[in-house]
Amino acid sequence: MAHASTTVVHNTSGPAVSMKFPHGKRFAFTILDDTDDSTLENVKPVYDVLKAYGIRTTKTVWPVDCPEGSRNFFAADTLQREAYLEFVHQLAADGFEIAFHGATMESSTRDRTVRALEFFKGEFGGYPTLYCNHGQNRENLYWGHKRFQTAWLRRSIRLFRKEKGSYYLGDVEGSDYFWGDLSRKHIRYVRNWTFPRLDMLEVNPEMPYRVPAAQHVNLWFSTADAPDVGAFVRLLSRQNIDRLDRTGGVCIVSTHLGKGFARDGCLDSQVENIFKILSVKQGWYVPATELLDYLVEVQGKGRTLGAWQTAMLEMRYLVNKIASVFH
Repeated sequence: MAHASTTVVHNTSGPAVSMKFPHGKRFAFTILDDTDDSTLENVKPVYDVLKAYGIRTTKTVWPVDCPEGSRNFFAADTLQREAYLEFVHQLAADGFEIAFHGATMESSTRDRTVRALEFFKGEFGGYPTLYCNHGQNRENLYWGHKRFQTAWLRRSIRLFRKEKGSYYLGDVEGSDYFWGDLSRKHIRYVRNWTFPRLDMLEVNPEMPYRVPAAQHVNLWFSTADAPDVGAFVRLLSRQNIDRLDRTGGVCIVSTHLGKGFARDGCLDSQVENIFKILSVKQGWYVPATELLDYLVEVQGKGRTLGAWQTAMLEMRYLVNKIASVFH
């Protein structure tokens, strides 16, 4: 029977807790790949190397095409490209997780979201368990100022962004973009806050967590933030990886593997070196849902954040965003 190593985690919400990882592993690490710029040609080399090093991760997809076109995301593949669909099927067979980034690259009404979810189920044998809001899509859940559950923060963000009403309507019943009931029924985890650091136990030790007012999301989680290859290389420095190992942290890195990670069929050498470093460490390298399921098992059934905990988490996010502007 596999045993688990124990790491003492000091968090800002209470006393130190013991975090154990399966098979005696020292820390947990995975990648959550947003599909924004992904094509078969630019991400297959990345996944080939991840597979070779035994690092199983999560890839989001867009199941259906966007016939109205997209100025920013037109170059990305959807699952309607046969060769790309075959590639994603192979990823699933190899133990990678396939997750949902919305129906397609631009805003989708309920009808298209339903069609995308059914296509996903037909191809992979079940609905996706993890979802990430995408860009400015109107069907995003609790997006814009509604991300903030703390009343005074929400009002401040709404005034700052000059949001007069609800632009994001995925959680608004009766809207053409509403699919919150389907999220509640099928989606287990939804990404929310991102931070410029590896270990989420340092900033969001309660994750995955519930927020009572967000009734259409079962559980939220936070991730590290590295939007492109340059940010990924800076974030996953040898020093940061060693610290994650030493402290027994939990890391999910949100990134876009289609943004410069591979060129002309070859993986960036700095990225490959990062994968090599990880591969020789005693890390638990599993997809995001498997990792989050384990955290739920360890801490109960997912914690409900109180008003103070929610405010502190939202303030941490804001402080980090402001600091990044002046960095």
